[in-house]
Amino acid sequence: MKLPKELINGILIALGIAGFFLIMELLGLSNNYYLRVLNVLFVFYGVNRTIRQNIIEGKSGHLTNLLSAGFTALIGVSISIAGLLFYIYNKGGTAYINNLSEQFLFGGATVNEYCFGLLFEGLASSMIVIFITLQFWQSKTQLDE
Repeated sequence: MKLPKELINGILIALGIAGFFLIMELLGLSNNYYLRVLNVLFVFYGVNRTIRQNIIEGKSGHLTNLLSAGFTALIGVSISIAGLLFYIYNKGGTAYINNLSEQFLFGGATVNEYCFGLLFEGLASSMIVIFITLQFWQSKTQLDE
């Protein structure tokens, strides 16, 4: 049984983000907000990989690629947030979240509020990534024709 490319690439996004944040945690850089922003690179990778695979398969429709990339990003961000939720509860729950949320605009949030805020932020930034990547591939495939 072959898994859908959206699921595989979504899992790759989540693994990349998890690995990146674990390395930052081990190096003591997890408090650096600017490094946290680099997780968008993993979303770019997964979304781009999905669209490229679609193009190779001959699926060049804008709506097809939009939905495929959207599912990829949704899966990746959702798994990442679920992993973060699990990690936060293993590190002490509310006490750990208070340490993390000092760097963000919303201090004193509960674990669920924190994760919901990050889910919303992740999905919003994923939409931007999707549209940028779609425009890139649309211009690339038009030049190739």
